[in-house]
Amino acid sequence: MSDAPELSLSAMAAADWPAVAAIYREGIATGHATFAGSPPADYAEFSAGKRMDCAVVVRADGTVLGWATLSTVSDRCVYAGVAEVSVYVAAAARGRRMGDRLLGELIRRADAAGIWTLQAGIFPENTASLALHARHGFRTVGRRERIGQMTHGPQAGEWRDTLLLERRSPVAGQ
Repeated sequence: MSDAPELSLSAMAAADWPAVAAIYREGIATGHATFAGSPPADYAEFSAGKRMDCAVVVRADGTVLGWATLSTVSDRCVYAGVAEVSVYVAAAARGRRMGDRLLGELIRRADAAGIWTLQAGIFPENTASLALHARHGFRTVGRRERIGQMTHGPQAGEWRDTLLLERRSPVAGQ
């Protein structure tokens, strides 16, 4: 018998917000996860503009260790099947393939929801996230140079590049 905790994936719920926000803060603190300087004020604000039908959390023994969501990229109907990926893993759970579980489940849910293109904007310094996305079929389609200026952390005031990655569904939009 293994002493490893039982892992489970489930739909994200409003009750998960405190853990989701805490994990988001840990990602923000790295300086290489997002341009955001802090999590949204509450779950309602966090959920706005997201495909919550696809949002997922991973738990070990009931504790949320990571989350993944999709955000809509445009209100235009021709982009209804295009969404942007966010994947965050608690600092204590990094290096244990939680991101693989989350992104795999997020892709499964996106395919089932008819989303034909997933995209991700990732800082070039975030090599773990780049490797994660590559393992799940994302390809780099471009570099967005000096796309945004950091407002927080050690890179505050610096203009940052992001790499634009995408994954085309083999199921949806065919």
